[in-house]
Amino acid sequence: MDFGSQIKKLRTSRKMTQEQLAQKLNVSRQTISSWENNRNLPDLEMVVMIAKTFKLSLDQLILGDPTMTTKLMNDSSEVRKMRINLYVTIIMVLAGMGSFLLFKIIGSSLDGNGVLHEPFFLIPVGYLFLMMGLISGLIYLLKKLRKRN
Repeated sequence: MDFGSQIKKLRTSRKMTQEQLAQKLNVSRQTISSWENNRNLPDLEMVVMIAKTFKLSLDQLILGDPTMTTKLMNDSSEVRKMRINLYVTIIMVLAGMGSFLLFKIIGSSLDGNGVLHEPFFLIPVGYLFLMMGLISGLIYLLKKLRKRN
């Protein structure tokens, strides 16, 4: 049985309307309809709320439907990837700012022969890290926006 049929069967067996179930779950009636017609699937937090509403275990609610199990596993994997992307962004930006700060701390000096010594390589390295952080951050935001739609 697919998840939509399962939700509909649970709802009708308890003589609930879509509107009543929607109120219990704090969603719209159209959302319930889209689940029952398999146009969309609820997220993990909503699945837990559905299981509590019908007093079922998550195994009973989810494992009967292989598409739901696959969706939940894919969602978990996506969240993990997005977290890694966010961490990479933060690390890159901090490394870039650290490069500029290190350049200021080390400073420049003239030796006895009049040769200037400075860690000039830290400037392009800092810009490189900042650019990579910016790109990584944009990728993160685009993925997050795409996930919402």
